[in-house]
Amino acid sequence: MAKAVRSQKKGAEKKELKVNRILITQPRPETEKSPYFDLAKKYDLQLDFHAFIRVEGVSGKEFRKQRVDIAEHTAIIFASRYAVDHFFRICEELKVKVSQDMKYFCITEAVALYLQKFILYRKRKVFFSADGSMGGLQDVISKHKNEKYILPVSDNGKNDIAMHLIKHNIKYADVTLYRMVSNDIGEVMKDGYDLIVFFSPFSVQSLFDHNPDFKQNGTMIGAFGPTTSKAVEDNGMRLDIKAPAPNAPSMVSALELFLSAPKKK
Repeated sequence: MAKAVRSQKKGAEKKELKVNRILITQPRPETEKSPYFDLAKKYDLQLDFHAFIRVEGVSGKEFRKQRVDIAEHTAIIFASRYAVDHFFRICEELKVKVSQDMKYFCITEAVALYLQKFILYRKRKVFFSADGSMGGLQDVISKHKNEKYILPVSDNGKNDIAMHLIKHNIKYADVTLYRMVSNDIGEVMKDGYDLIVFFSPFSVQSLFDHNPDFKQNGTMIGAFGPTTSKAVEDNGMRLDIKAPAPNAPSMVSALELFLSAPKKK
């Protein structure tokens, strides 16, 4: 069952909005100070939270079977916070000491800054895509062709970064650190939503795993991250809200811009 928050605000503003009910495909924020709740209050929205996927980390034993020696590599590519979390989890579990000279290449600045939970952040060893796109990350990697990369991947086997590394003859080893597993979304999808917001391509896949014949019709779609946006469009859906963007670094700020924009009559 989705967890929801509804503002108590009344008035004419609600009638002017085309978006009243939004499904956020992530768990409900743990703190009531989340900006999502401020957004709900400001625009008199109903926000439902329901994680479409869950992440299951591989065990140390499974990791060893992949025969990848972290110490032999000079750089690692992070396309998500999940990859960051599970890389350092595996290192801790196996008592692997990561070299202080390891270089980190991240899909967005937000992921790069997230590294501060695990390392002493220094600009000379942390790099990220300037525009948060996969192409931007590939451009950065291409400037460091002589590194020997570790590429964390999911268990679905599809990875645009790997294709780029192969094309440019860049040395790398891919490792599976976690799996994405679809949650049961049957109950929540019985409700009608004006807008559904996705945060990973796996969440998009979960939607079609549940209903292969899903039709967007009038439902608006939001996506956070370049790979999520691509998954939405690859599945034939119209993308209405895209983040991050220069004027909207977060999904909340992207929603704010969308909701505050003059509505066409």
